[in-house]
Amino acid sequence: MSPSVAADLVARLSATGHTVGCCGVVDRGLVTAALTDVAGASVVVRGGVLAYATDLKASVLGVDAVLLTQTGAVDADVAEQMASGVRSLMKATYGLAHTGVAGPDQVDGRPVGTVFVAVVGQEPRGSRR
Repeated sequence: MSPSVAADLVARLSATGHTVGCCGVVDRGLVTAALTDVAGASVVVRGGVLAYATDLKASVLGVDAVLLTQTGAVDADVAEQMASGVRSLMKATYGLAHTGVAGPDQVDGRPVGTVFVAVVGQEPRGSRR
């Protein structure tokens, strides 16, 4: 994440009174690091989790173990559940998570470079998925 994108996100969250919890895998926590490099980030960044091991995605973030067994850790639904889990764990307005394959080899049949990103927030009243 570029410094300007991080600064913009921190500013927008600050202006709205919202917070974020992050879970990075592919970037080894660099998104959280980029956000916390911004002055004033402590008001909006609740924390981060580096759930590199698949079993931690289930035990720490609450990702469905059956889903992990069926799809592997590199999957859009896994990213969404990670985002939901980190949001809940950090008691944040938004959860941001990503999972993917950095290489050098494919993982769970997914080629190097595959990345899934998810952002989860509280749905406005009356909205449906």
